[in-house]
Amino acid sequence: MGKLTKNQKLAAQKIEAGKAYTLAEAASKVKEVNYAKFDASLDIDVRLGVDPRKANQMVRGVVTLPNGTGKKTTVLVLCNADMEAAAKAAGADYVGLDEYIEKIKGGWTDVDVIITQPAIMGKIGALGRILGPRGLMPNPKSGTVTNDVAKAVEEVKKGKIDFKVDKNGIVHSSIGKMSFDAEAMVANAREFINTLIKLKPATAKGTYIKSIYLSSTMSPGVKVDPKTVDA
Repeated sequence: MGKLTKNQKLAAQKIEAGKAYTLAEAASKVKEVNYAKFDASLDIDVRLGVDPRKANQMVRGVVTLPNGTGKKTTVLVLCNADMEAAAKAAGADYVGLDEYIEKIKGGWTDVDVIITQPAIMGKIGALGRILGPRGLMPNPKSGTVTNDVAKAVEEVKKGKIDFKVDKNGIVHSSIGKMSFDAEAMVANAREFINTLIKLKPATAKGTYIKSIYLSSTMSPGVKVDPKTVDA
């Protein structure tokens, strides 16, 4: 690990070593120790008591953050011609089918979310090698493969995100911006954590929520006491 910068040292000094803060305290503390000169993301890391190698302990889901993500989400809708107008009216940034499939084959992936219809999946299956590694492949579990593409666009634009536990049993996500006030941060974090709790696999034994940390893009993590999530 490299040497800490002056700002990193100052930030670390403001966090009490080993202390688990209430969710409200952690949100305020993250704002206090954020020294980025841009509007950094608010990140959450939750370590779960699951074994992701077992299919019946894979945790994956979607959540609509009450205060949104704080960033513009660029949406591409791949759909039949009869759904194009509705998708555009819902706020999709790009709408079409064959022309965008060809663009993606050529390496274009300048979007945050791709939404499509079940009937179209056969056409875009071959794009998996391009879209999969970038987390852009539409998936029914995340609500991005649906016959109601307009509703899916609206939900994504309002702050709907999908998440998945990684191979180390950690769920990481950005859930807002440092320009949010502490109350908005708390509301988004609470919604995210409570959604995770609802997704607890029946086969998971022992402590499910092992640890929670809030941080900004460039700040140290602030530990959250899981018992305070609904406080």
